[in-house]
Amino acid sequence: MISNFEIEALLLSFKVAIWATVVSLPLAIVIGHTMARRDFYGKSLVEVLVHAPLVVPPVVVGYLLLVLLAPNSVLGGWLASTGLSPAFKWQGAALASGLMALPLMIRAIRQAFEAEPKAYREVAATLGATARQRFWRISLPLAVPGILSGVALGFARAIGEFGATITFAANIPGLTQTLPLALYSAAQSPGGEAAAARLALLCLVPAFASLMISEWLTRRARRKRGLS
Repeated sequence: MISNFEIEALLLSFKVAIWATVVSLPLAIVIGHTMARRDFYGKSLVEVLVHAPLVVPPVVVGYLLLVLLAPNSVLGGWLASTGLSPAFKWQGAALASGLMALPLMIRAIRQAFEAEPKAYREVAATLGATARQRFWRISLPLAVPGILSGVALGFARAIGEFGATITFAANIPGLTQTLPLALYSAAQSPGGEAAAARLALLCLVPAFASLMISEWLTRRARRKRGLS
């Protein structure tokens, strides 16, 4: 049987992952579309910064968040005075998870925009459609499968995030202790092997489900465009 402790960690993980994905999505669409459509000075540097969370240790991301947003920092102190400080709260876990998920979302969304035939936009332009109209009526609808695929990947990454979360939000039961953190605590506790095994299974189920959904959406988008 799943204990109340495990259910609490599961529900918190879904809460954190959903918020992380929802908050990251608009930024991922803007960056993905910009990187797919425009060439500008410093684009390579932006690409490096965007994808950095994929290659640096997650604890580095968490540490940087802690330095920037901890209550004893300038920005963190100001946020604390307004009641918005995310450090050591579930909102901090969502922020850390969202940053780690963002590169995967951007990659999927950028590829979706790049797969759109240029001729569609050119024809629309000759018919008098503005750039904004072309985006909302052509590019965005065509990119929906890729966007949903990015959402699935981002959710899977967010729900499994550990290093950045434990560094920035700590491992507080009932407050910031998501499934991976609860698994870590159970594995470190004497006699916690059974709980750790159940938590590991709970971590795997949403991760694999999200990856399967992402793969299905990618294949569907390719079939609709005649690429497979």
